[in-house]
Amino acid sequence: MTIRRVVLEDAPILSKLGADTFYDTFKGTCTDEDMDGFLVDYFNIEQVQKELSDADDYFYFAEVDGKAVGYIRIKEDYTAFETMKQWKALELKRLYVSTDYHGKGVAQALTNLAFEFAHQHQYEVVWLGVWEFNFRAQKFYQKMGFEDTGHKHDFPIGNTPQTDLWYWKFLNK
Repeated sequence: MTIRRVVLEDAPILSKLGADTFYDTFKGTCTDEDMDGFLVDYFNIEQVQKELSDADDYFYFAEVDGKAVGYIRIKEDYTAFETMKQWKALELKRLYVSTDYHGKGVAQALTNLAFEFAHQHQYEVVWLGVWEFNFRAQKFYQKMGFEDTGHKHDFPIGNTPQTDLWYWKFLNK
């Protein structure tokens, strides 16, 4: 497995991987119409290119035999959880792995990359939102040292209400 920064030319690959892994994670939790609308809105090529064009938005692929099997998105962004403004905080905005690669160390390698990035850039804390019913992801994040903050936020998929839990991990300097 190799990890590399995603570049603008990778937008079609990221668009497909992002849509596929989001669908696999949330299928059956909302209406087909809500899912289709969400995928079109957030994983279309133009949206992905816009995100990749932001120099402060970092995407990395995990690749096996040259094929992207997972990705992470990290960014310093306080808009969704203003409590974090009291620290220099890095948001782990997305972490998705193809189902065929669950349990094979891909998510751990990508999360470790986020921690290394955070240390290099002197962040005090890494934080993320995780769906309240994604117990597999919650268990993984807890294994990686994240703790539930007790804060929640709405993350609807279209008209289907969803709730995320905010997790954080404070870093030792």
